[in-house]
Amino acid sequence: MSEPPTDRNVTRSVPPADGLRRVASAVLSDLRAVDGALYAAVAATPTPTLDRALRRLSHAADHSKISFAVAGALALAGSRPRRAALVGVGAVAVASASANLLGKRLVRRNRPDREAARVTVDRHVPMPMSASFPSGHTASAVAFATAVGTVLPAASVPLGALAGAVGYSRIHTGVHYPGDVAAGAVLGVASAATALAVASARFPASFPRGPRRD
Repeated sequence: MSEPPTDRNVTRSVPPADGLRRVASAVLSDLRAVDGALYAAVAATPTPTLDRALRRLSHAADHSKISFAVAGALALAGSRPRRAALVGVGAVAVASASANLLGKRLVRRNRPDREAARVTVDRHVPMPMSASFPSGHTASAVAFATAVGTVLPAASVPLGALAGAVGYSRIHTGVHYPGDVAAGAVLGVASAATALAVASARFPASFPRGPRRD
């Protein structure tokens, strides 16, 4: 007679769902480690020439003041720049709502420990009380640059560079991890696409789908 199965001679298989969770958890752990290392590297790199400029840029980007100022200037420059400004402001609204009302409430990542990382005081801006993930400043700046640049291609490079600088300034000043900024950039592109799609659907004559020839 065969021996009945016992705990010693029965091989227990790991359910696929458990295996996937373990892999996902390990990957996330590695990504957090890389994220923290990049943050620490930026904090440890002395850049006295850049510190004041990036601190001022980060502060100027509060509440999307830079984007709204650019939109105001575009609104005075003709019909097409005005359309670009309109969709750009719409993209900022989508990005801000998505980052602050959804992303930060769902993830609830703690802000970096700026003192532990020894971020020099010359870089400091007020540490926000909201969650760290994603970067709302980056999401709004990238959303504006992407939306405006789609309607007004000549503005895409300078606004894209400005959005990139805003995103980096949030890392440099110690208030965000690089991963927060990367997620904010992705959210910004998605928000711009949403704003452009809504504008094309509601105002097809002003925002036609596909490349414009005028």
